[in-house]
Amino acid sequence: MPPRREPNPSRTSIEPQPAARPRGRPPKVKVPVVDAWIGLDFTRERGLYAQGHAPIAGADEVGRGPLAGPVVAAAVVLDPERVPQGLDDSKRLTRAKREALYLEICATAEVAVAMAPPERIDRDNIRQATLWALAQAVRGLPRRPAFLLVDGNDPPKVPCAVEAIIGGDRQIASIAAASIVAKVVRDRLMASLGAAFPAYGFERHMGYATAEHSTALVTHGPCLHHRRSFAPVREQQLGLFGGGPVPDAAE
Repeated sequence: MPPRREPNPSRTSIEPQPAARPRGRPPKVKVPVVDAWIGLDFTRERGLYAQGHAPIAGADEVGRGPLAGPVVAAAVVLDPERVPQGLDDSKRLTRAKREALYLEICATAEVAVAMAPPERIDRDNIRQATLWALAQAVRGLPRRPAFLLVDGNDPPKVPCAVEAIIGGDRQIASIAAASIVAKVVRDRLMASLGAAFPAYGFERHMGYATAEHSTALVTHGPCLHHRRSFAPVREQQLGLFGGGPVPDAAE
């Protein structure tokens, strides 16, 4: 009988076995969240530059509605070569994002800020005080703009061409930049007033008519930073709700 030959491993064909089918639902794959929002572009401003207008400024204000504190207006001329990414209406940004963009805007753009204090608001009314602050901010820029883009439908009187755009802070990069600057400046100011007048909680509600603020008005009456022409404050001055004495800054 011939000797039995051992199989040659090199010639042995091995049929591929099907992989075992996993049981249950397939595992969820974690997809990294990427913030693809790069902000408002500079299209409108570039179009105006192409028409020969230079420089182009954007303007916006913050603080028309609160019962206390100033209206703060800002005007910004962005550098076409260094437009910050992520620009948007300040109300749609987180506080951390606003602060970061504020620093970048101030480092790369021409910026001016103006404030209409409660005394001017009470004397002239909120509309006139706001228009005054916007005009002052534009006049405070290092260079007079050739064209101003401003949020809203009520343009200020400025020594240049101007276009008011409803919702401009959500459409135009320069206006968005101005809204960010105005918001950060006013929030910081109200935080300082909150430290000086702790009874009102300005650092939390920024002077708006929240329940906390209304309770403080009833309890303490208005302070010198309140807008006395606004109805809720005026009613406290008339004693309709038994407002107490005006607290000192040290309280």
